Amino acid sequence: MAGRDVKKAEGKGGGYLWDEEPPPPGPRPLLSRQKVVEAAIAKADTEGVDAVSMRRLATGLGVGTMTLYRYVPSKDDLLVLMNDAVLGEDEPPDRPSGDWRADLMRVMRLQRSVARRHPWWVETAVGRPPIGPNALRINEFALGALARFDLDIAVMQALVALLKSYVLGAVTSELAEESVVRESGADAEERRESLVPWARRLVAEGRHPLTVRYMAEAEGWDGDRTFQFGADRVLDGIAAMLPDVDVKSG
Repeated sequence: MAGRDVKKAEGKGGGYLWDEEPPPPGPRPLLSRQKVVEAAIAKADTEGVDAVSMRRLATGLGVGTMTLYRYVPSKDDLLVLMNDAVLGEDEPPDRPSGDWRADLMRVMRLQRSVARRHPWWVETAVGRPPIGPNALRINEFALGALARFDLDIAVMQALVALLKSYVLGAVTSELAEESVVRESGADAEERRESLVPWARRLVAEGRHPLTVRYMAEAEGWDGDRTFQFGADRVLDGIAAMLPDVDVKSG
């Protein structure tokens, strides 16, 4: 973890962004950092992450905008807190099981589950190092699954990052396809019918025989099967570089 990332995560007085600051003296405050983050997550879930702003949150919470800055230093910090908070909804076990493939698959499924519930997580996860408590817990679990192979620690972290990259790419494609389908307003049969003229043209042209064969012969895969297939291939690739490991087993 780069030093500048740690520094960015530090709050006032050398504390960390995830440490709830003690309430100011006086009457019990109506807000807390956790309540601000929960409100931001709810807004992002219903309206998208672009709808999250300090001003809009303040309005929804019935306080002045500057009041929120007593709990969250900036909008970017808020996005960091939101991202890590939803990662805590599904926690990995305390320690790896000893089956490295099963453990790394668990990590990918956990991340996909978060992204499916909170599509905005994909956007806020890109480029952010695992510095929050929940992200660190997941990262440590994944590293632990690989620890017995005595790999260079930089290689281990690169492999864990590879898992996340696959999840982000797969879920981005999955969510985009679902969005297009929703916006079209057509059911599955109507969508198939709309492609018939295009398919007939491909057949007549004869320039894409394998694509035509796929359309005629292949069964449709749902999102779960597509994700699992890709995740298995990622793990096969990792297995190929591990010492004395059968690709099909841990």
